[in-house]
This record gives sequence, structure tokens and C-alpha cells, in this order.
Amino acid sequence: MTFKEALDSQDFVITCEVAPPKGTNMEHVLEEAELLRGRVAGINVTDLQAASMRVSSLATCALLKQKGLEPILQMVCRDRNRLALQSELLSAYVLGIQNVLCLTGDHVVLGDHPESKPVFDLDSVSLLQTAQGLIDGHDLSGNELEGLPEDLFLGAIVTPGADPVEPQIYKLHNKVRAGAKFIQTQAVYDVDTFATFMQRVADVEVPILAGIVLLKSAGMARYMNANVAGVFVPDSLIKEMTGAGEKDKSARAEGKKADFRTKTSIDIAARLIRDLKPHCAGVHLMPLGWGHHVPAVLEAAGL
Repeated sequence: MTFKEALDSQDFVITCEVAPPKGTNMEHVLEEAELLRGRVAGINVTDLQAASMRVSSLATCALLKQKGLEPILQMVCRDRNRLALQSELLSAYVLGIQNVLCLTGDHVVLGDHPESKPVFDLDSVSLLQTAQGLIDGHDLSGNELEGLPEDLFLGAIVTPGADPVEPQIYKLHNKVRAGAKFIQTQAVYDVDTFATFMQRVADVEVPILAGIVLLKSAGMARYMNANVAGVFVPDSLIKEMTGAGEKDKSARAEGKKADFRTKTSIDIAARLIRDLKPHCAGVHLMPLGWGHHVPAVLEAAGL
């Protein structure tokens, strides 16, 4: 079943993110993706995540496709002009990759090559419009195409926890009008805030998948609260992670093996999935290197 078919079925859909390596050793990312086989409807492949140089999303998606998995190509506007973006969209389609998540992308100053020159010839909305134009049979200059990528399935993101949230709602409507057929969100930890957001965008007639980043520590939660716009981890969850860390520390001091933080992280993610389920079409998991824990999260959530 394709990702589009899974969404069309109106079942609760799970997607998960993997990150290509910084180097040519693809073993880890392929093993992580294999753990997701039969468990998720699509596997997002990040595109130079956090402006850090890595193997391309396109190459990794092609390898996943060869293995019979369902990749979702992430494409950011930061590093390519409109020529390269259109070429990569066509190239993805030629390789059998149909799902594309269109993103503007983090600025290069946040990455490991801050001296590089950002492009941003297009943004996420104009990239969606460009991709829709290719589907309709023409490039950005109006030239007709020889063969159309008519089955491209386009998506975009939204940040439900932004404050103020009105600009995000406005951009969400623009993205849907531009061609987005599915939406994945930035990390959600406050279910009530997300439920209110979903009520405000009830007129959006495309499926929305709530994003969940696996918490690795209380420090990570505090960092996101301080540095990631639109993401808020409630104090109650920070206290849970703090307590788990203290239990791990005590156990190690006694010479015992313990991993309360991991168990707590899995429990929190599973609880969020259960609590978010009535409000959205599915969830998008962002494990940030903890992909091997995703099966446990899904089992704990009853999926």
C-alpha cells in the first residue's frame, strides 16, 4: 500500500523519519528503515537536516524504494535554485519516488557549514506551486514537459504550537491551495493546544499528522523550549524525564544497569499517540537517532 492509499483509507496513519549518514556508510539508516517495515505507512528521509552536510535525501529514498519500502522525499529550498529543485522533482519521479514533503529549510548559520551561501530561490509555498506546475505539464518558465510526474504526492508542514499561531494557519491554507495533499506538523507535546489548533483549521480538507519527537532527556526538552520556535514541552513531561534521569544516576551509582530515561521516553511518546489519535489523521515520529525504539513506542501505543 502506498502512503497516499494509506491516507485515503482513513485509518490512523504512522510515518517516521530517518536521517542519511554523514559519510557513505548506509548500513545504519537502512537497518533503521528495515525496523519500520510493515509498521509505518511512509518513511521520511531528511534533506541535509539542520543544515548539516549528509548523503542526499534523494539517494537514500532511492535505496529504500529498491528495498520495497515507501519513502517520503524531504526537499528544502535552502540549497538549490529553481532549476535544481525542478530537476530533482523530476528525477525523484523517474526513480519511482512519488511522495515529496516541501520545506523552506533551516538557515545555513545553524548547520556545520555556516560559511556556505544559502539559496532560498523558492520557499515552501512556491516549491509546492512549482511541483504542481510540473504535474500539470509545464516548468516554471512555461515550457511543456515530455512526460508528466502526474502521481507526485505533495506535502507540507505546519507548527501548531506557534505563538501567535495565526500566521501558521494562514500559511497552512496557502500551502493547501498550492497543492499540498498532506500535512505533517512540528513536534507536539501539549495535546490541548493541538486540539484547539485542529478546531481552528477544521476547514482544511487534507489529512494532518501530528509530529512527535522522542524526548531523550530533560535537558533536551528544556533546550527545545528555549531554542525551537513553536515547540513547548510541558513541565509535567520535563519532570517525568528528570525523575527518570535521577533513577538512572542512582542505579549507576549502585553498579546496576538501568535505562529509565529510555523507558520513560517510550511511555511519553506512546501516551501522546493515544491522546492525539482522536484529533488527527495520524502521527509523524521523529526519533532523532532513536529509530530502534520506534517499534517499542508503537507497541506501547497499541498500534
